[in-house]
Amino acid sequence: MKDNYYAVIMAGGVGSRFWPVSTQEFPKQFHDMLGTGQTLIQRTFERINELVPSKNILIATNARYEELVLDQLPKTTKKQLLLEPAMRNTAPCILYAALKIHAQNPDGIMLVAPSDHWIDNESEFTKNIKTSFDACAKEDILMTLGIQPDNPNTGYGYIQFEGNSTEIKKVKNFTEKPNLPTAKQFLASGDYLWNAGIFVWSVKSILKAFKNYLPEMVDLLDDGNNVYNTDFEDNFINSNYVKCQNISIDFGIMEHSKNVHVLPVDFGWNDLGTWGSLYNKLEKDTAKNASIGAQTIFRDANGNMIRTQSGKRVVIQGLSNYIVVEKDDVLLICPKEDEQDIKQISKEVKDTFGDEYV
Repeated sequence: MKDNYYAVIMAGGVGSRFWPVSTQEFPKQFHDMLGTGQTLIQRTFERINELVPSKNILIATNARYEELVLDQLPKTTKKQLLLEPAMRNTAPCILYAALKIHAQNPDGIMLVAPSDHWIDNESEFTKNIKTSFDACAKEDILMTLGIQPDNPNTGYGYIQFEGNSTEIKKVKNFTEKPNLPTAKQFLASGDYLWNAGIFVWSVKSILKAFKNYLPEMVDLLDDGNNVYNTDFEDNFINSNYVKCQNISIDFGIMEHSKNVHVLPVDFGWNDLGTWGSLYNKLEKDTAKNASIGAQTIFRDANGNMIRTQSGKRVVIQGLSNYIVVEKDDVLLICPKEDEQDIKQISKEVKDTFGDEYV
């Protein structure tokens, strides 16, 4: 059965909210963000490899990151890379992967997962993916994993499910990032989950959905000549991918399909989208300070997150709830409450100091 298991790791993002560590040339998924000895994409690959054979794990990324992927994931070969010639969001990328897998194995079941998420309980994750694979092998359904929410977070999309006693539940609707009062209502209702952007389906089911809801994209990427997994694939993608609509799988497929189901899961998930989310995963001292790479002395300081080059000696006095990040010849000092400004800050840095700093 494992020969039918496939996975697509989405690794094309820049992660600009993790500037200055994450840059266009070296994004966050290729960094050891938590100081564990493995980069985020390496950890993601190994986690998925517990269930999916390494030869069946595809990496979808920007063409500029080809060497980074091959260097960090020695179990992969160039033929496992889906090199996007242009950024077109998740729908075109997933269609490309589904067509490539279908050409190799029409009975394939595929997992789609981001490269930069953190999961504490990896055995529970494997169990949940196996449950999803089994369901999608039996039925024409599109599956997503829904995270059990523990706070009214406004940074995530939400999935409402129909109340029933089955483990896998039918999705009622998707809601984009809500305001705080709405998020509190969702949490209180008990039938909402966070949308983690982790999907499972058979290649037949997802291709059927694309033909129903995004037929123009199918016309662009499915030439009917079995171009996938041949020497002609790269040229075909380079010519046609850029013509695809820039749309997410959520907007393009999931919000329209009538056969979407969700598996509620609880495996210690963190999307590591911001420095603040990273801070939440780090060990802290008694004053709630956390550091990576640095040898630190904190004096009258609390709630800070410090990340520097390895072994840097740092003394912090009188600061509360700040992010301090050093990379090469760049230093960022920013209140944690203003971390959403970092993406805009990186744009100002680019305008002031040049592209090489972002």
